[in-house]
Amino acid sequence: MKLICLNTWGGRAGRENLLGFFDAHRDADFFCLQEIWSAPYAGLEGAPAGGAPLAHDAIMVTGKQEIGARLGGHAAFFHPHHLDDYGLMTLVSKRLDVVESGDVFVHRERGYVPEGDIGHHARNVQFVTVATARGRVGVMNFHGLWNGRGKGDSDDRLAQSRRLVAFLAGRREPFVLCGDFNLAPGTQSLRMLEAAGLRNLVAEFGVASTRTRLYRRPERFADYVFVSPGVDVRAFAVLPDEVSDHVPLRLEFDLS
Repeated sequence: MKLICLNTWGGRAGRENLLGFFDAHRDADFFCLQEIWSAPYAGLEGAPAGGAPLAHDAIMVTGKQEIGARLGGHAAFFHPHHLDDYGLMTLVSKRLDVVESGDVFVHRERGYVPEGDIGHHARNVQFVTVATARGRVGVMNFHGLWNGRGKGDSDDRLAQSRRLVAFLAGRREPFVLCGDFNLAPGTQSLRMLEAAGLRNLVAEFGVASTRTRLYRRPERFADYVFVSPGVDVRAFAVLPDEVSDHVPLRLEFDLS
């Protein structure tokens, strides 16, 4: 099975650029996407969002619908983490049998609306489980909290990781966990996942950066892919496509 993980940056690198990427990689069985919109935030144009004013004309405010239409051979699962129109999207090839899907909040709670910067919204982990001839496997999509103070540990991030590990401990099937964790390598928040028995493929494969040239700040890591025991990694790579300020990560895997 093939999986691509990408923080789409809301399509800010260009709508056709991003949709062309999906055209070129439609053979992937799973797409785990972050920063997906399904509608504009009414009344919030110009409001602070992730350290910059929200500008609807710079983003794909119907990215959910446009990407879903472009990948018509995939079933789309959308789970917002701020209001109803912004969050996580996982697309699964219709060749696969999805037996479970949902999400769990690991920072704040569903419906939480922050004061001030919208970027301080709640965070959830999205999951789908598929049945294969060799057993069930889970795919989990995550976008960790942003606090405007870099990618280091914080009390909230450590608490988020504890909740994430507790959720993962209850999963019975082997799984892949991926996304934009908003964390630097070596943080305790990441080490907690490794200590729970997960392989950190970004570290294991010596990835030099998970950012493209479009990202102007010095931190070069944010995105990670973890696999649990029972997942057989066949290949893992950073794709060269510059369709966001995050790189796309591509995993080929099977069940052990």
